[in-house]
Amino acid sequence: MNFLELLLSQCLKNHNPLLDLQASDRRVLQIASEDLINFLKVHWNLITQEHGDCDLIEKIHEYYEKNSEEFSQFVSIWSGLWIKKWNERVKLLIGEQGSPQWSRVNKQLKNSERLWRKLSCRGEMKDVIVQSLIRNGEICGTSIMAENLLKLELGSHEERCWSSEQEKLLNVVNTTLRKARQLSHSRGPLIFVKIDKKYFAYN
Repeated sequence: MNFLELLLSQCLKNHNPLLDLQASDRRVLQIASEDLINFLKVHWNLITQEHGDCDLIEKIHEYYEKNSEEFSQFVSIWSGLWIKKWNERVKLLIGEQGSPQWSRVNKQLKNSERLWRKLSCRGEMKDVIVQSLIRNGEICGTSIMAENLLKLELGSHEERCWSSEQEKLLNVVNTTLRKARQLSHSRGPLIFVKIDKKYFAYN
């Protein structure tokens, strides 16, 4: 998949020459690469498939070999849309800026981490939310938003009584799906980047 990251890096640089994607902005490229892979999985209906990752690699190589120019144009257009979404959805927090808000969300995420790690189906749950975000127009930070939305929702369900663990997880996913769809109608930042700690969180 290195060639895809290289192609994406070139396209992002074309849209924003100030990006230093091999050094200070390396995390930007990592997130964009993850988002592009998620987008392609949804586009080719592979995101919830058992062997989706392997099938995706094969499909990308096959498509690129047959239509390299068309695929390159697609990545260029997609990266332009992604940069626009990045500017809209990501806010940089410098120093102590936004500390109370940051601390509250960060605490909620940390409290849910143990529950999240115990779930054997967390990958499948995350894929479902990523798919919903992308189909509703969110192409930036999809994995970050999906995981953190699920963690926050999981934490809020912990104190409630459920007839079974399956019922609880189904409710978590359904509620998170509704919130993911609602996000597409919102404006402004959804991902906050703490510059000094390089930490990403949904708010």
